[in-house]
Amino acid sequence: MNKADVLLGLQWGDEGKGKVVDVLTPSYDMICRFQGGPNAGHTLEFNGIKHVLNTIPSGIFHKHCTNVIGNGVVIDPVILKREIDALIKMGVDIKKQLLVSKRAHLILPTHRLLDAASEASKGKEKIGSTLKGIGPTYMDKTGRNGLRVGDILSTNFKEKYNSLVEKHKQLLAFHNFEYNLGELEPAWFQAIDELKQLTLIDSEYYINQALKAGKKVLAEGAQGSMLDIDFGTYPFVTSSNTMTAGCCTGLGISPRSVGNVIGIFKAYCTRVGSGPFPTELNDETGETMRKIGNEYGSTTGRARRCGWLDLPALKYAIMINGVSELTMMKADVMDDFDTIKVCTHYLINGEKTEMLPFDVINADITPVYKEIKGWKQNITAATNLPEELLSYISFIEENTGVPISIVSVGPDRKQTIVLKKQVA
Repeated sequence: MNKADVLLGLQWGDEGKGKVVDVLTPSYDMICRFQGGPNAGHTLEFNGIKHVLNTIPSGIFHKHCTNVIGNGVVIDPVILKREIDALIKMGVDIKKQLLVSKRAHLILPTHRLLDAASEASKGKEKIGSTLKGIGPTYMDKTGRNGLRVGDILSTNFKEKYNSLVEKHKQLLAFHNFEYNLGELEPAWFQAIDELKQLTLIDSEYYINQALKAGKKVLAEGAQGSMLDIDFGTYPFVTSSNTMTAGCCTGLGISPRSVGNVIGIFKAYCTRVGSGPFPTELNDETGETMRKIGNEYGSTTGRARRCGWLDLPALKYAIMINGVSELTMMKADVMDDFDTIKVCTHYLINGEKTEMLPFDVINADITPVYKEIKGWKQNITAATNLPEELLSYISFIEENTGVPISIVSVGPDRKQTIVLKKQVA
């Protein structure tokens, strides 16, 4: 029986997972999204065209590949329909290439309203939600109120919908939030009709049978490990388990069915929205990173906060995920820097540590940096990497104990340098 490889982000999301999945897909028969929702913005670039996927797995542009939206994902039917319409125009055979788990939960229009009402009520304490209704949907899932994809096939679906909406209306009244549900529902129900036309499956059986049959499966994570609901910088986190363990609950595979774990990280760090960020640069250097790296959210358009690479946070993410190989993204953004800094330790209350503190929000963290010589050359068309970049890579490998197998030197799928073959 084959094992499923896992690909996930090791920072605060936006690491470039979509591109790497697209690059690796020729080696896989099936790509499966296992958590998150349309807050994900997985950007793929090839043939001079840029594509942003929110819900659909990033292997969708490869005709040989089956793409599964797993049970751990929350789906907004309107956003999914928009994605599908765009893909059909590009000649993608959606009926053949896309499968949706019946156990995946649905984002209702009122979930989005609740998200906006909750965030508005927090004022300065807001967590930076994308306002896609994802948090409230996961709350209904754990509160055992949620609607699932399989429910749309039942004869009393409208009853179930109305019952949940009434609960939501009571909560919206509590927030004293003004809204017009009548404007949102027609498009949602139209999208539900479209969803019924897709191939809806019992994904846990489907994926396990595929592994048993010798198929190669890649589980695709969304967001990043530092946004994990349990192990991220709580409460400034997402609502799902973004780490390797999440692929077991989000797809219905056992821990024994997990193979390689491919961890994606940027050559520096970024974060969108509120929350702790020890190596953040609120200066000209941070602004330079933002401009060169085009660090604006592919889903929200929000400017990303930028800073130097944080090794304590990266090593923490590697530990909790069991990462077997690393992929470094956006190395080209560092092309013009004379020196590159890497945070190797934190100083907390005068004590030096490599550990991420429990109360990372209130801890007085001073990053301890090591300076590394920059390569000062354009690597976007490189086939061989400069010595200084290879030294930077070696430094990270030595400090993490994990090999870097791929380096990305630009957004296009061709701008990818494979240093080592995947770990066996």
